[in-house]
Amino acid sequence: MNTAEVLVAGLETEGVEYVFGLPGEENEATMFALRDSDVTFVPVRHEQGAAFMADVWGRLTGDAGVCLSTLGPGATNLLTGVADANLDKAPLVAITGQGGLESLHKESHQTLDVVDMFTPVTKWNAQISDPGIVHESVRKAFKTAEYEKPGATHLELPEDVAYEDCEVEPMESRRRVRRPEPDVPSVDEVRDLLADADRPLVIAGNGAVRTDASENLRSFAENYDLPVAATYMGKGAVSDDDERSLLTLDSGDHEEASDAIDSADLVITVGYDIAEHDPADWNPSGGTTIVHLDSEPAEVYEHYNPDVEVVSDIAAAVRELDACCEEIDADFESDWYDDLREHILADVTAVPDEDDSFTVEGVLPILRDAMDSEDVLLSDVGSHKMTIAQNFVTYEPNTCIISNGLASMGISVPGGLAADLAVDSNVVAATGDGGFMMNAAEIETATRIGCGYTILLFNDDEYGLITEEQVEHRGEHFGTELQNPDFQTFAESFGIEAYRPDDWDELESVLETAVGSDEMSLVEVVIE
Repeated sequence: MNTAEVLVAGLETEGVEYVFGLPGEENEATMFALRDSDVTFVPVRHEQGAAFMADVWGRLTGDAGVCLSTLGPGATNLLTGVADANLDKAPLVAITGQGGLESLHKESHQTLDVVDMFTPVTKWNAQISDPGIVHESVRKAFKTAEYEKPGATHLELPEDVAYEDCEVEPMESRRRVRRPEPDVPSVDEVRDLLADADRPLVIAGNGAVRTDASENLRSFAENYDLPVAATYMGKGAVSDDDERSLLTLDSGDHEEASDAIDSADLVITVGYDIAEHDPADWNPSGGTTIVHLDSEPAEVYEHYNPDVEVVSDIAAAVRELDACCEEIDADFESDWYDDLREHILADVTAVPDEDDSFTVEGVLPILRDAMDSEDVLLSDVGSHKMTIAQNFVTYEPNTCIISNGLASMGISVPGGLAADLAVDSNVVAATGDGGFMMNAAEIETATRIGCGYTILLFNDDEYGLITEEQVEHRGEHFGTELQNPDFQTFAESFGIEAYRPDDWDELESVLETAVGSDEMSLVEVVIE
């Protein structure tokens, strides 16, 4: 085999099902190796879309999604999606082509230092400069991408090395590296804090849904009647149907979850990453007593300086806390947050009046009724994302996918494709008109490979979130207005069903039809 064939054989050994990408001259050897493999190559319309697909695949499955490009502009187009995966802690392996080694020491056509370019947005990346290292490089790329905290890795394969004869065999994939059990002294410190607490509260972060910690967290909250507020990326760690859920850190138009944190005398964060949500929002004085449970130590930050850090396997740490409370016969105050939860639920489940104009807030309860608890809602970035993150009631882990690390626009249409491939449930990709147009071409990719999911398009003819912020800061806005195509006709040109409901009753009927269908569809909601 040549080097490219061994690389692809390594992908097979790692259990890769799909590679999302674009062909190019410099990755030709890899392309034909993929053709002759058990891995399905999905040609996309833009490399950014490929990276977003790999990103969402990694978020939903826990296995590294794989994206592929050629050198130069292909690699630069991948960069945003790779960075998004890295900051969202989604396992991803990016593979790029490169010119021959003999040309890399001088200025050459389309040649950039891609390895150097990917360094800030990956956990690890390398050039495969010799056929004898390809097996180790592939194994390291997947091992590094997938262990906690997961993220992105990158491999560059020069075209001359790709064609060289290769005598090594792919390395066998091994069980994923796990963090150890929590250390006894740290657990003892937490036990002492819990023994003195009357109103402990839990903040569930991305790590609580990314690992298998959710089941243990639900047990812990239930056993001791603990309120749980989630970050945007921690939604579903505890079901919002649970009477202990305070939804997200800032749900609805009110700040009840923040009020609960103000009233709490101990905050336990589970899998919390400050890139998700600035602690200054809920700990402005820096005086909150905090326990940090995560697979890595806390970032050093004035507003997040935990009293105790338990660095271990997250699920094991929560299990130990559950046992801790039993040892100290914990008797925390109960019902102190009930009114706060009632206010939150009343806000986020309010059904619009018949003559109300369409709003994102009004659509979400209707969308929730049209979706099963296991169905997946994937949000793009914009003003609608903030409303979805705060208001969409979520029942299971990893069923409301919010990008809140890099928070890049354009993720939902390509991400919906990956989600449809990754899960058996129905998928809804929610987007604004701005984010939709960035990667709308991937509708063609989705229809070509037979995907079926619903695109829910909120159209306000502007970059609405930026308009809101400019108006808040300056009383006016500039540079945010858009002129859009006829989205219904646009969608139908790809051969998919498209709807533009005129009232709430029609919207309810359309969503029930579209979400439950196995076909691609677009539902446009005009926001006035």
